[in-house]
Amino acid sequence: IMLEYFQFDNKKVTSDEWDEFVEQSDNGTMFSKRRFLSYHAKDKFNDKSICITKDGKLHSVFTAALIERDGKKILSSHPGASYGGFVYNSELNFKEAHDLVDIMIEHAKSVKADRIQLTLAPIIYQTKYSNYLDFAFVRNGFQYLKREVSSVVQLDFEPDQLLNTYRAEARTATKKALKKGVEIVETERFEEYYEILKKNLKLRHGVNPAHTLEELKKVKNLFPSKIRLWGAFLNNEMLAGVCNFSVNKNVVLAFYISHDEAFQEYRPVNLLFYEIMKRYQAEGFKFLDFGIFTVIMEPNWGLGRFKENFGARGIFRDTFHKDI
Repeated sequence: IMLEYFQFDNKKVTSDEWDEFVEQSDNGTMFSKRRFLSYHAKDKFNDKSICITKDGKLHSVFTAALIERDGKKILSSHPGASYGGFVYNSELNFKEAHDLVDIMIEHAKSVKADRIQLTLAPIIYQTKYSNYLDFAFVRNGFQYLKREVSSVVQLDFEPDQLLNTYRAEARTATKKALKKGVEIVETERFEEYYEILKKNLKLRHGVNPAHTLEELKKVKNLFPSKIRLWGAFLNNEMLAGVCNFSVNKNVVLAFYISHDEAFQEYRPVNLLFYEIMKRYQAEGFKFLDFGIFTVIMEPNWGLGRFKENFGARGIFRDTFHKDI
């Protein structure tokens, strides 16, 4: 049976049908859902997402937009998401992986793109691990534009042994936070957290958060049970916070990690992750993704070491590209 495709327009396949498919898929994430992408202004991106059917039923979807950069038109996995690529069912076979890449190239030509560029979710976001698509990309002349490294913690520990999986430095810091009476609480105090985040990013990196407070709250409203803010408190004052995205049923992504430098001696971030790991494991998650510590393949050595303190290891987040 041949695969067929058409550009998403909310008529043949509604946004709800798309999102339901992503929810039930093998490798879909929140970032591939129409509901997530809807928080962007409608005219911000030139959406060129496609639906692929097999025997009249949805087989896979691809969130994409046409962007212009350096005088080139690029069909890109959606720029409004951390990663994209094809979302498919676990039955995807080797031949179909090649067919999907052929479809993407055909689609790129039809929208007059000069280049295709897509960032794939790390392999841990799959339920059934497969490199079929990676193989099909390389076989079709795609090259790695970059291979970033994401820090990932496998939540496969015995709950009472979690501390023993940390390096000595992190163990000591976590015990110190507990001794000083720091408490970890799920909270809705986004304004307070955002002020710490802004100050922290400005101080350490001289940048502002990628999302405004309003955007963060908007996404929280769209996914109230999946986007959760955890705070480290002492006497009702927030010392640190992390906003977690339950990206799919297997992986929770630590999106923004921040702390108030004035309370560094309390080691609140260590206790935050200790509690978060225990709680998300109890809820059935398999991995905590700390996010990348490389930018355009340039490592932030200190950040990498910090995440390794909690037992994190590096998994590729690949970006492929091909000129048409």
